[in-house]
Amino acid sequence: MIYQPPTALPRDLLNDDEMQRALISHDFGTAFRLARERAGISYSKIAAECDIKPDRVGTLARGRGRITTFEKIVQIADALRVPGHLLGLAHRPWETDAAPAGTSRTENGPHVSRRTILQTATSTGLAATLPALHRPDPPRRITDAYVDRLRERTARLRRLDDVLGGGDTYRVYLGEVQYTKGLLRRGSFTDYSRRRLTALLAEQAQQAGWAAFDGGRTRDAESLYEESRDFARDAQDSDLYGNSLASRLQHHRGQPAHGRCVR
Repeated sequence: MIYQPPTALPRDLLNDDEMQRALISHDFGTAFRLARERAGISYSKIAAECDIKPDRVGTLARGRGRITTFEKIVQIADALRVPGHLLGLAHRPWETDAAPAGTSRTENGPHVSRRTILQTATSTGLAATLPALHRPDPPRRITDAYVDRLRERTARLRRLDDVLGGGDTYRVYLGEVQYTKGLLRRGSFTDYSRRRLTALLAEQAQQAGWAAFDGGRTRDAESLYEESRDFARDAQDSDLYGNSLASRLQHHRGQPAHGRCVR
């Protein structure tokens, strides 16, 4: 019998629009708050199942701080029983309709093999293999809503890591970095939306750095980690800044990139 944690979200709450927006954008503070308000799941239970300090759960629920490590995202997914596709993860082992070994489920449902994706990627480019991931056209003024759409896109693109290696994903992730840099150079913003977009750029640069490292591009990885650190500092995001420093440390130690910068 599969263990069912006391923090498992009921299906109606998982299908709620607000909850889904929070999960897709990795806004776990909002997810925790909704779990307590709408499902009666206490913060203490969430803390215990997710291995997070209770006061940290409360702080997140009040909109302060972010979850930034791949391992913690996975732990939260399992504790709340959030289907992997909502968080940019592969199907979790407890999902009853988990994809068979060697395949990956796309957002539209069908199982696609690694070989099929690689063949398509060779001829048309990786972005074209994922119709749901076409980049939204930027408005004249970059709004918070547009930053949210880009963040959702970034979360979905992370799923490529479950199918392809760093050598295959590097150019895709680097393209996201370059696009966001262009927005920051040319766009019009409020101070808040600029800071949020800069934080997203820090995440994208770190993800591209992981992919570069996985693909043997050590110099590119080093440069991207440094950029990620600088963008995180500009965004005044201490969690991302610390994560960027940790990535550089792993790189210097020659450790494989098991974690991902996920928010």
